[in-house]
Amino acid sequence: MQKLLEQASAMQAKMQEAQAEAAEQEFEGTAGGGVVKAVVRGSGDLVSVTFDPSVLDPEDPELVGDLVVAAVNQAQAAAQEALAGGISDAAGGLNLDDLGLGGLLG
Repeated sequence: MQKLLEQASAMQAKMQEAQAEAAEQEFEGTAGGGVVKAVVRGSGDLVSVTFDPSVLDPEDPELVGDLVVAAVNQAQAAAQEALAGGISDAAGGLNLDDLGLGGLLG
């Protein structure tokens, strides 16, 4: 049981470290073939939005808004994927079979 608690504690520390690293990383999303680019941090903060001036059409101002939303969503999805991967890696260290508890829990 002590070994299980030690592994759980180590896993929790790894997960917190992965979350902290992802919070500081920047992730990019693009839309419209790259005419709009959004950058977000893993914490969810929007860092920047840039766009090619050619996308500014006075006849269709909603287009830019749609492209910005798409780029931000793509960047946020990349951040979430990185965070999920880090948590999954951290959890991979917990092996119930090594502890002889596999049959007890399932």
